[in-house]
Amino acid sequence: MTVPVINPATGEKLQDSPVLNAAAQEVTLVRAREAYNSWKLTSYAERAEVLKAVAAKMREDVETLAPLMTLEMGKPIKEARSEVLKSAWCAEHYAEQAEAYLSSLTLESDASHSYVQYLPLGTVLGILPWNAPFWLAFRFCAPALMAGNTCLMKHDLHVPASAQAIADLFDQVGAPAGIMQNMPMDNAAIERVIRDPRVQAVSLTGSEKAGSAVAAIAGSEIKPVVLELGGSDACIVLADADLEKAADTITLSRIINAGQSCIAAKRIIVEAAVYDQLLAMLKERLARLKLGDPAEESTDVGPMARDDLRQNLHRQVTETVAAGARCLLGGELPEGAGFFYPVTLLADVKPGMTAAVEETFGPVAVVMKAADADEAIAMANDSRYGLAAGVWTERHRGEQLARRLEVGQVAVNGIVKTDPRLPSGGIKCSGLGRELGPQGIHEFVNAQQIWLG
Repeated sequence: MTVPVINPATGEKLQDSPVLNAAAQEVTLVRAREAYNSWKLTSYAERAEVLKAVAAKMREDVETLAPLMTLEMGKPIKEARSEVLKSAWCAEHYAEQAEAYLSSLTLESDASHSYVQYLPLGTVLGILPWNAPFWLAFRFCAPALMAGNTCLMKHDLHVPASAQAIADLFDQVGAPAGIMQNMPMDNAAIERVIRDPRVQAVSLTGSEKAGSAVAAIAGSEIKPVVLELGGSDACIVLADADLEKAADTITLSRIINAGQSCIAAKRIIVEAAVYDQLLAMLKERLARLKLGDPAEESTDVGPMARDDLRQNLHRQVTETVAAGARCLLGGELPEGAGFFYPVTLLADVKPGMTAAVEETFGPVAVVMKAADADEAIAMANDSRYGLAAGVWTERHRGEQLARRLEVGQVAVNGIVKTDPRLPSGGIKCSGLGRELGPQGIHEFVNAQQIWLG
């Protein structure tokens, strides 16, 4: 079984994506377990040396690695370079902080000394999507490896060159064989690998449907999972906001990676007093963006990764307009090669409309009007998702409103982003568990209690 890999900028086939057969899967699992038996005994300093070497190699080879994403999934080259460098930063951060994050915790008891120490679990399987091939791989593997686990990477089959390049980095720096392996598989093989006793935990970034299936399998095997399943992130703009800064930031958030980002601002909820003003500002900024060849330095918005994703986005737009929303920019499928979709601005979107209910994974800005802050909060929480949110208002007020938002992270007067130093993850149908920060490295460890008499 193979999957055709298509250049989304041209529609031309690049290659067929290979998958491992059963025998090759077995070799990979054996190697991961053998590597774990020795890797778990290494010091933090030894693990850090490997992660820092990988990070240095990424920085050195950024001009070779970044174009792989541009070619396979259409990421603009300037964004692709940034992603490689951010991935290197993630590896460096955990190399430097893992020992402190996992330092033993002394607890008072009837013992002469009692404490909790954090030990690795074994091999962790990472199931990853196409939209940020390097970043999502290192967000998963850097903390897991520094905790003493080994990693298997089941990457999206539409980005095979990126996936192999990530695994090759570890070989190129002389990392112990088997600690981080590329394991391309079809969906049928994933269940077998999750159930394999040599795999002890699973991390998945992907769709709600995929997360539910993986969680059910892992749960039946009593194995921990971390799930990041996307969302319909709200960005609330109140009347006392810095509108210029808000408009600039929302525009950037909405169009990064052609809008194919889990934590992009997807529902822009604006207080009525400044609704028309902000709408005009967003229209002016969005209209300036250049849609085009992702390999060009001047391109702001590249193609969508696949045509089926583009067609689904267009369905969401047309259904929302048919329900009464106004389309102020874009909204038409372009002719010509590639999977491009124009930057689109939908105004007067109401709760219950398609673009307000479903995740819009593409360059479509959805603007909604709220009477006041209370209604804006209610609209933001009116979603099956709960990944992240933004609030634009006076800082202290924003901090208070953040407590009322049913999401895993809130940015007040700034862009919602992921940062190796800070935990990231959602609630409700956006997932469970956390990645990054100290919380992320604690997901895949054994919190072992020690009691000394």
